[in-house]
Amino acid sequence: MYFIFVRPALLPEDLGYIGVDAQVLHAAAPRLADWLAKVFTVMGGFMTGAGVLIAYLGWKVMPLRTQGITAALALAGAATLVLMSAVNFALQSDFRWLLALPPIAWFVALGLYAHAP
Repeated sequence: MYFIFVRPALLPEDLGYIGVDAQVLHAAAPRLADWLAKVFTVMGGFMTGAGVLIAYLGWKVMPLRTQGITAALALAGAATLVLMSAVNFALQSDFRWLLALPPIAWFVALGLYAHAP
């Protein structure tokens, strides 16, 4: 929901990574912020949808110990949390260390689930 309703189009660290002043960027691309708002709305919708599906799997499917659920959730974590964290490290994000915690927690939880009786 953060990406849909709260996140600004460009964070100060985004401008720092791009290496351009906000006024210069706005002059060169006046509709960039509007476009990015739409991109983040779509991305936030996909994140929300993935979260709903993962929560459902955790609530209904994981207790059944259905074959392949651990692998499916490991791949989902890799495609979402690990990729997000890795990109934030590549961008030298101010939040990179905080964003390393979700994939760590995800895989610790999967390991506990996989080794539970």
